[in-house]
Amino acid sequence: MARLRFVLGDQLTRDLSSLRDWKPGDVVLMAEVADEATYVRHHQRKIAFLFSAMRHFADELRRRKVTVDYVALDDCGNSGSFTGELERALKRYDVEGVIVTEPGEWRVKAMIEGWESRLGVPVEIRADDRFLCDQEAFAELTGGSKTLLMETFYRNMRKRTGYLMTASGEPEGGRWNFDEDNRESLPRDVEPPERPTYSVDETTEAVLALVARRFGNHFGSLDDFDYPVTRRQALGYLRWFVREALPEFGRYQDAMREGEPLLFHSHLSALINCGLLTPAECCGAAEKAFRDGHAPINAAEGFVRQIIGWREFIRGVYWREMPGYGEKNALDARRALPDFFWTGQTEMNCLAQSIGETRAYAYAHHIQRLMVIGNFCLLAGFDPRQVQEWYLVVYHDAYEWVEMPNVVGMILYADDGLFATKPYAASGNYINRMSDYCRSCRYDVKQRTGEDACPFNYLYWDFVARNEKRLAQNPRTGRVVSTLHRMDAGKVATMRADASRFLDGLPSSGDY
Repeated sequence: MARLRFVLGDQLTRDLSSLRDWKPGDVVLMAEVADEATYVRHHQRKIAFLFSAMRHFADELRRRKVTVDYVALDDCGNSGSFTGELERALKRYDVEGVIVTEPGEWRVKAMIEGWESRLGVPVEIRADDRFLCDQEAFAELTGGSKTLLMETFYRNMRKRTGYLMTASGEPEGGRWNFDEDNRESLPRDVEPPERPTYSVDETTEAVLALVARRFGNHFGSLDDFDYPVTRRQALGYLRWFVREALPEFGRYQDAMREGEPLLFHSHLSALINCGLLTPAECCGAAEKAFRDGHAPINAAEGFVRQIIGWREFIRGVYWREMPGYGEKNALDARRALPDFFWTGQTEMNCLAQSIGETRAYAYAHHIQRLMVIGNFCLLAGFDPRQVQEWYLVVYHDAYEWVEMPNVVGMILYADDGLFATKPYAASGNYINRMSDYCRSCRYDVKQRTGEDACPFNYLYWDFVARNEKRLAQNPRTGRVVSTLHRMDAGKVATMRADASRFLDGLPSSGDY
């Protein structure tokens, strides 16, 4: 008897566990549902990317003679939910059971686990083996410790996978981590490579029209949509990155330049997170480039670390700490997110650039996310729940499993240092060193006080003063507290007054 195989929108992989033993008579169900597009008001570009990628994936399956029941968002009778679409499909087909690959998010997993009793049909939930470290292996590698260290996990993952390891079991280049070689600012005479663009076909054109009609009031823009949406295009983009951008990726991965959102970054995260590319093939391509002499070790290692280190680690943290992880607020941050996070209209040029590019492309690279936008959220004391929602809304690679630990743990230190060894707080000097943003900013990055001072400067010292006791107990931040104590008390009071004036002046209507 046939089975119904439900493929979710972030499972667009040919070798998906729920598809692996497909046989004639089985039906693959895919559905665009309003619940998933609106549980937060996702960026228009993200919705368009996923719907287009889903439709192209369904067409690819059909070309392989797979029977696909595809429910478009505007199809008559669309219930708007995964559960509703499965229930409707079970009325259309006489099947002995349902097969689905485990979802990436807690709320969807809870939904799926209730299907069998609700719908009265056997539901088999298979492991998502596209990840290189399952939950059991994560627990083994981290040892059940109260605190976690990504670097230790990463080294174990290198040993397990063999990526960038010598025949004798040592790390290539004699070091596990080349991060110190990957922090150069971008010289004015260095130009990033020209990227490939992808034309909009009839399928994507229809999706863009649908999204504009149904979600045109969501954050962002659909203008100049040119992102890869098929497996073939995704592979082409990976090959381009390895050939043209990877050689300089390591050196300049922390750099920022006005008007250049991508620089030497791979821009592959959305393709990996939805399944068009696998982590293994991306790491394999980077390793091959190193072994062929095309990319230096610091570039290949930095890229591999982002995937088998950070990406796998963050997923492990998410599943270990759920449910409840998103409610953490160790620093008691309560301030509402300001309106300019939705408009990008601020006189702080670094934030205007980073948020503006996010609004236009549903993308910003990791330093913009962490050390510009995230740093500002940390210093200002914005409510973690609001910051989490913002990051989930605006980026086309954002899913709760990757967004939540990055915001709660890395950006806001809201989990009290579960895996971040210190709060990643910085003054305007860091942004000035790693970008050209400050050159055309209305504020003076060299000033600490006054109306013309860079807000990051007085916000930084206000943050240190607010959290003095906690920071004094941390070996990595204790010296900052000592510096605060040596400062003139009147100067500290002025900086804190400037911080209060600035933050109280931020308009926050709660609307977007």
